[in-house]
Amino acid sequence: MSPDAGAGARMHALVRELYPLPRSITGDAVRQTLARAAEIVPLAVSEVPSGTPVLDWTVPEEWNLRGAWIDGPDGTRVVDARDHALHVLGYSVPFRGRLTRDELDQHLHSLPDAPELIPYRTSYYAPRWGFCLPDRLRRALPDGEYDVVMDTSLGPGHLTLGEVVIPGATEDEILISCHVCHPALANDNLSSLAVALEAAQTLTGRPTSLTYRFVFAPGTIGAITWLARNPAVIPRIAGGLAISNLGDSGSLTYRSSRRGDATMDNVARDEVRRRGGSAREFTPYGYDERQYCAPGFNLPVGLLSRTPWGEFPEYHTSADNPDFVTAEALADSLDALLAILAGVEAAGPTPPDRPRPGRDAGGAEAYLNLAPYGEPQLGRRGLYSAIGGATDGKEAELAMLWVLSLSDGDHTMVDIALRSGMPATTLAAAASRLQAAGLIVPLAEAPTDAWPDPWSG
Repeated sequence: MSPDAGAGARMHALVRELYPLPRSITGDAVRQTLARAAEIVPLAVSEVPSGTPVLDWTVPEEWNLRGAWIDGPDGTRVVDARDHALHVLGYSVPFRGRLTRDELDQHLHSLPDAPELIPYRTSYYAPRWGFCLPDRLRRALPDGEYDVVMDTSLGPGHLTLGEVVIPGATEDEILISCHVCHPALANDNLSSLAVALEAAQTLTGRPTSLTYRFVFAPGTIGAITWLARNPAVIPRIAGGLAISNLGDSGSLTYRSSRRGDATMDNVARDEVRRRGGSAREFTPYGYDERQYCAPGFNLPVGLLSRTPWGEFPEYHTSADNPDFVTAEALADSLDALLAILAGVEAAGPTPPDRPRPGRDAGGAEAYLNLAPYGEPQLGRRGLYSAIGGATDGKEAELAMLWVLSLSDGDHTMVDIALRSGMPATTLAAAASRLQAAGLIVPLAEAPTDAWPDPWSG
């Protein structure tokens, strides 16, 4: 199979069309995005009310952006969200006021090392407002008073999910998951949406042995919500891929599932390597594969991308625009995805694993995760940064995610250090914080019913 140039052109046009929408984890821009997707495939859209408990999380209030701007001392508009959706700190609370230059600066975000670019930053679960702008512009703002308007709404509403199911000869399912929550980021968001829609359209009507389920959801909270609402589906997931960053010119990359030895892992690794790409081991930090791979679910869901997140300079900045992605790369990513799915069809899926916590660590130091279904909400426990989007300063958070991911009773702290490659002292500090927060417990003290069965509907 060779890449389809026509499909590449269609996908690139869709990326360009949807790029301006100010998407977030909830709101009308997500609905508009999924409404456009529903014109391409038979998308089932569901709305989950704010306040709904979903695993360790709660569906947040709905956020919408109507407008946001800063007027300088001379009345000149220096920042306007109509010019670029990234200008607004995601989930900013409403604000109107007049501020001095120093007061305003407390609410500004920029990149000193990339002074011409706008960064992508969010504050989903901590009430604040802010603007993102090029550091060159930020440093040039004169003294004086500024009129600031953040015209947003934040209140009871819904989280929106989209789903397409393409039946096969069996009920064994392959899950394809992509996030739909990033504003004005072409590679890290819209490339995977475009590829997923084209793949779903290609598979529709094609005889297959496996059933294919495409999930379009806001990152993290969307996947967690889907998992919480679909306990009867989970036992049928015999393989899957989270997909992202599929439009840049880099080579393909596959990051394995937590299990690492499933059919999806083996087929995807081989296909990506055959195409000159690289394969990597699982890590609990990344996209929504980490939710599906949480120890209580342990689904064989890996991550397919081109250049991995955080490893291209355009990542989470205004440089990740439609000109950064190419029709050729999108077509090649689609071709690889369909080849991987065909390979899984031919090889046969991996039977689902019904995880149960182990109980014998041989006396070595080990813990049991008490919130094993999806990633627990660390932010509300004061364990996670309130500002999202940045990629630095994450070692302590990554250590906590490793401890949570492998605290299944079968891995000791030494095992976690060897698999993660992180210092034992860093992991020990993470375990101490998690234990104080009530998220893990020493294995010897763990209750026998610590992991209630989520597999029956």
